[in-house]
Amino acid sequence: MKAVVVEKPGSIAVVERDIPEITETQVLVKVKAAGICGSDVHIFHGKNAFATYPRVVGHEFVGEVVKVGSQTEHIAVGDRVAVDPVVSCGHCYACQHDRHNVCSSLQVMGVHRDGGFQEYVAADYRQAYKLPDNIPWEIAATVEPYSIGAQVAHRGRLTGDDTVLICGAGPIGLIILQVAKMKGARVAILDIVESRLEKAKEMGADMVVNGKTTDIVDAMKEFTNGEGFNLIYEATANTKILATCIRDLPSQAGRIVVLGFTTQELPIRQVDIMGRELEIIGTRLNNHRFPEVIGWFKDGKVQPKEIITHTFPFAKAGEAFAFNDEHPDKVLKIILTFD
Repeated sequence: MKAVVVEKPGSIAVVERDIPEITETQVLVKVKAAGICGSDVHIFHGKNAFATYPRVVGHEFVGEVVKVGSQTEHIAVGDRVAVDPVVSCGHCYACQHDRHNVCSSLQVMGVHRDGGFQEYVAADYRQAYKLPDNIPWEIAATVEPYSIGAQVAHRGRLTGDDTVLICGAGPIGLIILQVAKMKGARVAILDIVESRLEKAKEMGADMVVNGKTTDIVDAMKEFTNGEGFNLIYEATANTKILATCIRDLPSQAGRIVVLGFTTQELPIRQVDIMGRELEIIGTRLNNHRFPEVIGWFKDGKVQPKEIITHTFPFAKAGEAFAFNDEHPDKVLKIILTFD
């Protein structure tokens, strides 16, 4: 079979590998489509602190089950599935408290172990979630990023009563926007790429803010009548923006959910957190959110087609990564196809 391997930072190649053998609790999935995520790009550029090399990247992937182990349940040959890339131990403190996405020995397919940019993938059957027959493969490949939207909604206790700010109008920011609007919240979104802000406006944002031309604090005062945002999602990994989110933008008793994972230190004052009794909430990956998201797709509650801007055959993954780098104003989500 063929696999897309980041051999080292800056070097990507399509190589021949053996089809994986499966254990008694695994299924073998013939990959049909996979999405390129920002974390895949970071691995390619050597900017992901968690990745090791060489690595078959890709954690947003779907396909057809072609083989099952002897001790699998609820999954059969021929099933269409989305594969959750989160692999946990099941017995550490986090796992025992239903937080397997931050397992003490967490591994993520496509980061710590080989992922979905290959023609066949072996995965534990409990990671495979059945897909309805009427969801096209390219659309189904976005289940994993939408699971991030479901996770951050849970972590932030998002409701229709919230006044929300989303920092970053990339794919994840636009997914969070869809989830927040689905729940009935008022939503403002911040970015510096005008084309992404236009897309956010099309998708229902109540206010869009270009950080290059508009003061976010002034915009906050106008949008919230000076009360501040009671729920903020920081998805840019920019420490200056996060500091502003803590210092200037939240309401009393506000919640700030942090998605970015920069290693830079953050200049903040404790009084800004204590004085308003803010909650600074971390979020990582997803915690068994695939069934919820597949339900959204089935019921038409979100619009995954809106974030897909380009498709490439997986054998041209190198071209896809280059296109992503060269056209940040045009690209939201690139899907690699395997047929």
